[in-house]
Amino acid sequence: MRPFYFILCVLLFSCNQKKDTKGVSLIILGNVQDGGSPHIGCDKNCCKDLFENPDPKRMVVSLGLIDTMQKKSWLFEATPNITRQLKLLKKYSTKDAEMADGIFLTHAHIGHYSGLMYLGKEAINSKKVPVYAMPRMKTYLENNGPWSQLVGLENIALSPLQKDSEISISSKIKVTPIIVPHRDEYSETVGYIIQGPNKKALFIPDIDKWSKWEKDIITQIRNVDYALIDATFYDGSEIKSRNISEIPHPFVIESMEQFKNMPPAEKDKIYFIHFNHTNPLLNAESEEAKTVTKNGFHIAQLNTVITL
Repeated sequence: MRPFYFILCVLLFSCNQKKDTKGVSLIILGNVQDGGSPHIGCDKNCCKDLFENPDPKRMVVSLGLIDTMQKKSWLFEATPNITRQLKLLKKYSTKDAEMADGIFLTHAHIGHYSGLMYLGKEAINSKKVPVYAMPRMKTYLENNGPWSQLVGLENIALSPLQKDSEISISSKIKVTPIIVPHRDEYSETVGYIIQGPNKKALFIPDIDKWSKWEKDIITQIRNVDYALIDATFYDGSEIKSRNISEIPHPFVIESMEQFKNMPPAEKDKIYFIHFNHTNPLLNAESEEAKTVTKNGFHIAQLNTVITL
């Protein structure tokens, strides 16, 4: 078994590095699909050793956004790992307070909003933390417990968003939600365009196949400086126990094929993110990971800083 002090040192190293983050920056705070890694009930090679020897770098997909001049920070997604992610976000920011100045939600699937529970009285008992949500998402939180309790006790303050409608969250940062097709059982699903003073980033952690979207993904990438996009499955062979048609996502091999004729500078914008526990891209030494980087793309990693 990996010694406990080794894991502790890794955690401390990742959290206590002082980063040179001046101005406006995005920080990758997680890159794993909702269920995490190791995944509940998994006895495959991808997970079996991780139950005894957890990898502290594997957290559910989330981005941090900081404005060091205004001493503000925001979180994109409220994941089950929010406790560690807020601690890490504080290390990058110039703030004294640990709580973010706002949380942007994409949709109502477990890994993307269930971290809100830690804002309640059982945990930090926060006060009116702005939570930015689309209309159906906002209604869902207001009308269903335990989330409605967070609203009623004013642990969170819901801030409504509208599709394609830009909002300013500081003098240097604008955020625009864009609707994407996905399994919308309880809420709509959005990605975000995050615009800093100099550059823009596209964040789409969850989407069905690119062909189902009314927008052209290549055009969307062309219009930004960075694109963090859904890479849940590398290919269709990963899932044997479930019908993969019931959980549609763009396979990485499909995305690479679609993007193969893009100029190198456009490919360099792309960061694959939101990896299922079965996805070989979680192993940087895998042949699949080497193929992705060889083709000019990036694999999103914890602690990556993107300057906007």
